[in-house]
Amino acid sequence: MKHSKLIGVDLGGSNVRVGLVKNKRIAALEARSISPRAKQGFILNEICDTIAAVFEPDVSTIGIGVPGTVDMKGGIVHMAHNLPTWRSVPIKRILERRFGVPTFVNNDANCFALGELHFGLGKGYRHLIGLIVGTGLGAGVVIDGKLYSGNNGGAGEIGAMPYRKKTFEYYCSGRFFEREFGIDAATLQVRADNGDRRAQKMFAAFGDDFSEVIMTLLYAYDPEIVVLGGSVSKAYPYFEKQMREKLRTFGFQKSLEKLVIARTQKPNIAVLGAAVLCLDNR
Repeated sequence: MKHSKLIGVDLGGSNVRVGLVKNKRIAALEARSISPRAKQGFILNEICDTIAAVFEPDVSTIGIGVPGTVDMKGGIVHMAHNLPTWRSVPIKRILERRFGVPTFVNNDANCFALGELHFGLGKGYRHLIGLIVGTGLGAGVVIDGKLYSGNNGGAGEIGAMPYRKKTFEYYCSGRFFEREFGIDAATLQVRADNGDRRAQKMFAAFGDDFSEVIMTLLYAYDPEIVVLGGSVSKAYPYFEKQMREKLRTFGFQKSLEKLVIARTQKPNIAVLGAAVLCLDNR
C-alpha cells in the first residue's frame, strides 16, 4: 500500500466524503451534500461526481463504506439508512464500470474499525471494536488483526440487540436524549461545556445504559480496545465516569482492567478505513 493511490468513500445519509489516500495519508478530500430522497441513479451520480473530483489515473482501488447492510462479495447495497430509494444497489459494478478499478463495499462501522486499526488508536492491537455512537449505534469488529464482518456483513450490529424490551440503540444513541429530554446531544453538549450541571447529569444518565453495551461487547468479543466514534462520543467525558461506575458489576474484572476505551482522535478515519478495504479482501 505504501506507493499506491487509493480512494476511500464515506457515504452518509445526507453527505458523502471522498478521500484520495497516498502513503497512508489523505492527499485530497472532497465533501459534498447528497439528495437523500432522490432516485438511486441521481444519488449515484452525486457520489460519482464527488469521486471524480479527487480521482487520478493511477488510483488502484476504490473502497466505500455505506450506512446499511451490504452483500460484500457482490458489492450490492441491500439498504442504506436515510436513503429510502436505495434497495439492492449494485454499487460495486457501477463504480467499476465508471472508474475502471476494483471496488470494495462494506458497512460504515466496519470501515471505521478498519481505519482505527491501520491509522488510528487501534494500531498495535489485534482485537478491536470500533463503536459508532451517533443517531444510531453500530460497531465494527476486528479479530486477530482482521475485520470480521460475518456471513452477511451484519457482525457488530449491537444496536439491534434486545435490551430492556427495546434495543440498545433505543437507549444508547442520540435518540435517548431526544426521547428522554427533548433535546439533541450536540445542543446538550454545548450546555454541558458551558457548565450546565443539569446537562451534565443527563449525560451521566446515558452512561448507565451505555455501560451495558460495553459489557456486552466484552462478553461477546473480549477486545483489547474499544474506540468510540460518532456525534455522541464527543461528549464521552460527561458519561465516562458513570459508565465506569456501572462497569464494576462486570463479571470478569481482570479483563476489564486491561481494556482501553477511548474516543477517536483522527478526522475522516472512516474515509481512510474505506480506502484500505482492499487489504481486507486480499
